[in-house]
Amino acid sequence: MTEPVICLGECLVDRLFEAGETPDATSKNGTDYPGGAPANVATAIAKLGTPTRLISALGQDDLGDWLIQTVEQQGVTCQVQRVADLPTRTVLVQRDATGDRTFIGFSAPDPAAFADAHLAPEWIDTVDFSGVRYLVMGTLGLAYPTTARAMAQARDKAQRAGAKIVIDLNWRPVFWPEVELAPPKIREFLNAANLLKLSREEALWLLDTDSAADIVHQFPQCEAVLLTDGGNGSTCATRQHSVSLPAFAVDSIDTTGAGDAFLAGILHQLCQQGWESLQSADTIEDILRYASAVGALTTLKPGAIAAQPTPQEVDAFLHQPKP
Repeated sequence: MTEPVICLGECLVDRLFEAGETPDATSKNGTDYPGGAPANVATAIAKLGTPTRLISALGQDDLGDWLIQTVEQQGVTCQVQRVADLPTRTVLVQRDATGDRTFIGFSAPDPAAFADAHLAPEWIDTVDFSGVRYLVMGTLGLAYPTTARAMAQARDKAQRAGAKIVIDLNWRPVFWPEVELAPPKIREFLNAANLLKLSREEALWLLDTDSAADIVHQFPQCEAVLLTDGGNGSTCATRQHSVSLPAFAVDSIDTTGAGDAFLAGILHQLCQQGWESLQSADTIEDILRYASAVGALTTLKPGAIAAQPTPQEVDAFLHQPKP
């Protein structure tokens, strides 16, 4: 069976430290969780019930084995390039008292010295895009020339196959060896997006606006923009509608992966209801509410993938009695 969604990009280890702790690269006190935005989105979609495939590159090491096993246990089909001479990436994640996190570095000093920086275009040649409805990518891979070429090739193959291109801006300066190169590369890549997801901070940083309605008109292929603003809620803008919803009030423990889970909720609903559902403001509101619930529930436990809710948990949350 062809999976309707392919998520392409980094799968890695998030090493989370206790709130208030300031670790360095040699610190071993953190707890390791599977992560990486494309992997997070893939597992969350699969857990909600939509078949999903992950395309990634991992080291030929124990961490890589563990990540593949974890992702596959969530029901995701893995098509992973194993890189023999480079390790799987470990990201050091600092958390404040509210659970908000900051990516402060890696387990090795060179951001390019990890397997996910070397996803090969030749590997994309092995990927069958026939029947795929959505290709989901972030922008972190654009920091590394080999992976950037692979992403461009995947984009082109997916477009020829009739898939929609979904891009999550996911700005993380620590991943970029040359940060000043990021804005033009990212902006050019966003031109391919049919659906663009970004945070308010990312929108202001790259596009000098926090209006989803304005952003949807900045890119020729873009049909919908998802703008998230943490506890303040989210907006979905198309060329016809702009719908905003407040966030659900929950006692967050760890916000890692909440935005990825939100995007997964959107894509799961689009697979259920069809792309044309974005033509209706009422349906957009329903989809936003569902995705917001998926994101909110993911903040109630530590880690991104481990915390992702089941369809039953989302349904119970949405239909719980009002206090």
